[in-house]
Amino acid sequence: MYFRLLGACVLVLASGMSAHAAERASQKQADQAWQPLFDGKTLDGWRASEAPGSFNVRDGAIVVRGPRSHLFYVGDVAGHDFRDFELQLDVMTKPGANSGVYFHTAWQEQGWPAKGYEVQVNNSQSDPKRTGGLYAVKDNFQAPVKDNVWFTLRVRVEGNRIRTFVDDKLIADYTQPEQPERPADMSGRVLSSGTFALQAHDPDSEVRYRNIKVRVLP
Repeated sequence: MYFRLLGACVLVLASGMSAHAAERASQKQADQAWQPLFDGKTLDGWRASEAPGSFNVRDGAIVVRGPRSHLFYVGDVAGHDFRDFELQLDVMTKPGANSGVYFHTAWQEQGWPAKGYEVQVNNSQSDPKRTGGLYAVKDNFQAPVKDNVWFTLRVRVEGNRIRTFVDDKLIADYTQPEQPERPADMSGRVLSSGTFALQAHDPDSEVRYRNIKVRVLP
């Protein structure tokens, strides 16, 4: 009888542990689920700085064209404050276009964002820094794709490591040192946490973004 009771207790304990492990696994999977940041129809959840007219929605995409401005994500996902994450966007550049995707940044009414990293979006503009590079930190000087075609840009941040991919091809792989050296005008270009922003660089640049989604990493 004693051994039967002991076995039953062990079975109940094991079942409880198994259920707890399953619950943790389910929560981990939920944390890693992709969540949309753009509904394909409106700019709900986004806020533009100094020149809001530089951003419009057309044919399911955010069309970026106009004077310098930045479109910050201010929506509900993760309270628009991300640390470790994977961001994915479909992008199309027009000839001569220059843009960028910021992360770990924060709302700012005017100017180039002082906080966070910029992932360059530029396949043919005069600036030689090309798509997928971490602007002024780990640049890429070879365009990974052509203008006028949709491509997928993915940014993954885990701890001090940043990786960028274009159509699943690794472009930049950078691990930030404990004490990164930055020029005075880029002192905020370090890892912390924050939101995302899309850049309108100049009136001659047109870039389109769609299928913008993120998953928070544990």
